[in-house]
Amino acid sequence: MDALRRPAVPEDAVAYRLFLVQPEPAQDVPPAQSLQPMVEQILAEVAPLLVQYIWQQQPFNLKYHPEKGDVPAHIGGCTQFGDNVEDEWFIVYLLRQITHAFPELAASVEDNDGQFLLIEAADYLPKWLNPESSENRVFLHQGELHILPAPSRAGDAGWPRDVTPGLTQALAFLFSHQEACRANHRICSAVAKRLEGYPGKIHASLHRAHCFVPAGIAVVLARRPDLLALAVSAFYLRDPVDLQACRTFHTFTPETRVLTSVTFTRCLYAQLQQQPFLPDRRSGFTLPAASHPQHRAHELGMKLAHGFEILCSKCRQPSSEPDAPVSCSPLWKGFLDSLKKNDYFRGEMEGSSRYRELTASAENFFRQSVSTPHSVRSPGEQVLQVLQQSPFSLEELREQEAHLPPEDSDGWLDLSPGDLEHLLEQTTGGQLAARTRARATRPRRPIRTRPVTAWWR
Repeated sequence: MDALRRPAVPEDAVAYRLFLVQPEPAQDVPPAQSLQPMVEQILAEVAPLLVQYIWQQQPFNLKYHPEKGDVPAHIGGCTQFGDNVEDEWFIVYLLRQITHAFPELAASVEDNDGQFLLIEAADYLPKWLNPESSENRVFLHQGELHILPAPSRAGDAGWPRDVTPGLTQALAFLFSHQEACRANHRICSAVAKRLEGYPGKIHASLHRAHCFVPAGIAVVLARRPDLLALAVSAFYLRDPVDLQACRTFHTFTPETRVLTSVTFTRCLYAQLQQQPFLPDRRSGFTLPAASHPQHRAHELGMKLAHGFEILCSKCRQPSSEPDAPVSCSPLWKGFLDSLKKNDYFRGEMEGSSRYRELTASAENFFRQSVSTPHSVRSPGEQVLQVLQQSPFSLEELREQEAHLPPEDSDGWLDLSPGDLEHLLEQTTGGQLAARTRARATRPRRPIRTRPVTAWWR
């Protein structure tokens, strides 16, 4: 199969591309002129959803890709979602919203399983559709799933199942035969069911917990909550070499611990909370008895401290060269204008405390997803740079302990066999519940509730 048509997607990652839907490429308007300005417009459209989202490994990202071989110019990206498959489905939701807001675009999305949207609707697919015949036929367009048809009789529009349309041909056909390409309601309903609950589901997937952490970590997470995932990953995937850096703590010493509220995703919280770990006696981290009411807060904070210390141990000093202000980017003004048009600031008065918070979140999102720095800083460099730029008062942080928001219940971690059965039936249609339950015993990996048999039966 032509690698240009189907790029290899790493395991536990999702690749997505946004193409212009038009009868034929416009010869008088270069693709870059049409597509490049749309990058910040698209990200501004979905920024209200993205600025507070905590990604498991990599964020949603878009950049312009010029024409290459038989792949027309497009906007696209790839996100590694690791153990949190919900990141993948959130991206599908984003693509659906984007193609609804920008009807001139069509999105293709794949992971290492290929057309995973079709896997969700395996029971309702036409018999001719299989992994080979689905190539360049499946798109999200105007917020709906579209599948380019195979003609059932002579004279019908489409391509025979054994013919793969070129992407340019496919997009032109989609432009001129939108109704014929719209997937039937049962296929659309199956995909829509998997996306049910968004965007409210974003907040439902979060978990707020109290943690005793070194003061520097509380400051870093207040400024850059997205760095939490990197620290949890560093702890979760630690090796003996990593732990050597935690025999004695240089960056986040235990003497400065404060109680703070940390917002996790449920996946990150489960990874941190459910992995047994005892710190080295030389580290200075001690835990109260298991019966102590704040034992869990101490344990969670100790694990987070190890994750952040591991990150920083790989980079002892932050770069002396500060990041350029986002206002220096030629894309920032257009991005900010698009945010205002999309009511991102929700009527807040310019200069108010909430307006400044929203602006800071937008600037951080812009640095991560829109602007392209000449050199990407390592996670440790980012942590150390935030520390360097954020002076704090230990006394003030300890005064804030009395005003923390309440914790969320983590009862959702305790699934009974009946709860698991119900969850599996909801997410797999009940067909493969038994097989998926069997996979739950695999160490260090969550259940990925996706059919494992051929979807083209």
